[in-house]
Amino acid sequence: MNILYTMSSLKNVFYIQAGLGVLANMFLLFFYISKILGDRTKPMDLISCQLAFIHIMMILSEGDNLLANILESLKLGNDIKCKTTFYINRVMRGLSVCITCLLSVFQAVTISPSTSLLAQFKNKVKRHIIYAFFYFWSFNLSFSSRLIFYVAGFTNVSETHQMQVTKSCSLFPMNHIIRELMLTVIISRDVFLVGVMLTTSTYMVIILCRHQRQCKHLHNISHLRASPEKRATQTILLLVVFFVFMYWLDFIITFTSIMSWMYGPIVLSVQKLVMYAYPTITPLVQITSDKRIISILKNVYSKFH
Repeated sequence: MNILYTMSSLKNVFYIQAGLGVLANMFLLFFYISKILGDRTKPMDLISCQLAFIHIMMILSEGDNLLANILESLKLGNDIKCKTTFYINRVMRGLSVCITCLLSVFQAVTISPSTSLLAQFKNKVKRHIIYAFFYFWSFNLSFSSRLIFYVAGFTNVSETHQMQVTKSCSLFPMNHIIRELMLTVIISRDVFLVGVMLTTSTYMVIILCRHQRQCKHLHNISHLRASPEKRATQTILLLVVFFVFMYWLDFIITFTSIMSWMYGPIVLSVQKLVMYAYPTITPLVQITSDKRIISILKNVYSKFH
């Protein structure tokens, strides 16, 4: 009885979290699309637009969510539904790490002073950002395609040694060489990208703190406390630390479950909450830190009051 109550509570929390995440990311997606279609397109808007789209698809493709229900209504079969949603979800999870890393690198290059080594890459990064998108999408689409052969509709037959990963989907056992090879590639990718994110974010914090100390002689203390540099530093630290913590917590749960070949219903529910905390929190942080969005929200609020 306690397990059923816990499952029901976790499920309700996840639906609230997923709904909030989809709405916030859709708002950002439409906002950035309107900016991209405008006269001046900023590379940062292109990155943020992709990240919002990725997070929407990531949330919708989880388990028996909206995308699964749409595929089921088309009567494509449980097996096709599971392969499609599982594949899209894995691709989007990989892209979330890649694009977040790209966002961190681009920010570091953008705010770097003209005397630094990174300054010479400012124009190059802007010109080659489309190639980076193409590479990230190609890599994740091709790499995750191998998982299609190991996921199928859950048949509840214990003899096949299936591992249930959602209500209606399961994984079949992999050859230990293939499993270790895939885990090695995933771990290497994540360690590298998270390492780059931490390095660039630390660099940005150092630059902003140095700029803040230089401005200390020109501004009084009360103005300094509310300086844009300090707010930017706090935003960077919040996003990076939160991303790294949540991503590796999700990875530990997934890795432990795959190695032990056991997924309990409570473990699945907790993993969902952990996995989708970042795509839910990220748009909220972006909305509250973007002056253009804040200005739009203020204008809308003033019209209704």
